[in-house]
Amino acid sequence: MIVAEQKNIAEILSSLENVNGKSYKRVVIASCGTCVTVCMAGGEKEALEVKNLMLVDAKEKGFDRTVSVVNCKRQCDKEFLEDLKGELQDGDVILSLACGVGVQFLAEFLDDKLVVPGLNTKFYGAAKELGYWTEYCQGCGNCLLESTGGVCPIARCSKTNFNGPCGGSQNGKCEISTDTDCAWQLIYKKLKSFDRLDRLEKIHEVRDWRTSRDGGPRTLKRLDVMIDEE
Repeated sequence: MIVAEQKNIAEILSSLENVNGKSYKRVVIASCGTCVTVCMAGGEKEALEVKNLMLVDAKEKGFDRTVSVVNCKRQCDKEFLEDLKGELQDGDVILSLACGVGVQFLAEFLDDKLVVPGLNTKFYGAAKELGYWTEYCQGCGNCLLESTGGVCPIARCSKTNFNGPCGGSQNGKCEISTDTDCAWQLIYKKLKSFDRLDRLEKIHEVRDWRTSRDGGPRTLKRLDVMIDEE
């Protein structure tokens, strides 16, 4: 899942001002019902909390502001935005509580509306326990988890080592922090448990990062699905 955290309210309020320092009067807050709801940053509950803070701020400043909340199942999918277009159009500005993908996609969908972010997108991660998420993937586009026992050295090794650990880890912990597991210690344990230590004998050549961010935004097209749609 994409993990994000909410911006502080001062930054959010600042983003709702135009170049003349005047605040937009009609604000629509768009929540997102998937990843950012799970990590308790941009769901309906959080949207209502931000709404209340904005109304309190407006009241204290004697400013006439209306704030509405639109709950979207997923802001990165056009089919879920179509039915909400009318409600979204009611605002002078849209505060998106989605990840960076949702903010940009919503801004593209509503090209006549200003869309500003209410969250900081952090990483692709998983929930270790309630309220605690950690990074597991950087979306490099060329997965090597088969040879590393399902542990990603790109996202989980502090030095992104591809051919074994550095000399700084001790007792299974990374030298940067005793709270951080050494990814290569995890890789070794996992491969050993499945009698696949031979995978460590493979030398990974210099990484071809063209599958990651070389050459602009990446795309994925499923022609079979696209043909069916036609």
